[in-house]
Amino acid sequence: MARILITEDEDSLRSFVARALRLDGHETQEAADGAEGLALLGEDSFDLLLSDIRMPVMDGIELAHRAAEQFPALKILLMTGYADQRERADDLMTKVIDVVDKPFSLPDIRKAVAKALSVRRTAAC
Repeated sequence: MARILITEDEDSLRSFVARALRLDGHETQEAADGAEGLALLGEDSFDLLLSDIRMPVMDGIELAHRAAEQFPALKILLMTGYADQRERADDLMTKVIDVVDKPFSLPDIRKAVAKALSVRRTAAC
């Protein structure tokens, strides 16, 4: 299946999402903020970056911009519980596949990830 990097500052949510995605056979790696996530992206290859928008150190929007620039073929899916944060991601819509609203259920996040992974994306995107 896919290799997914999950960046989320809330430990319990990050663990919940990782467990859910492993149930679908995905390999997950976790980061507590955007800076840690960007470092992990540079160390290994991933099929999908699943990131919260609102995080300390480096937020998900900055992470998404940097990840899209450095890894153009990487699929990016963002999560947020704040409507204003979703609006801040509007300039990223050519770089990210979607923004998932929190709170979400286990089936919701599994479905969003499956959909994101099915989107064809090349380095030219």
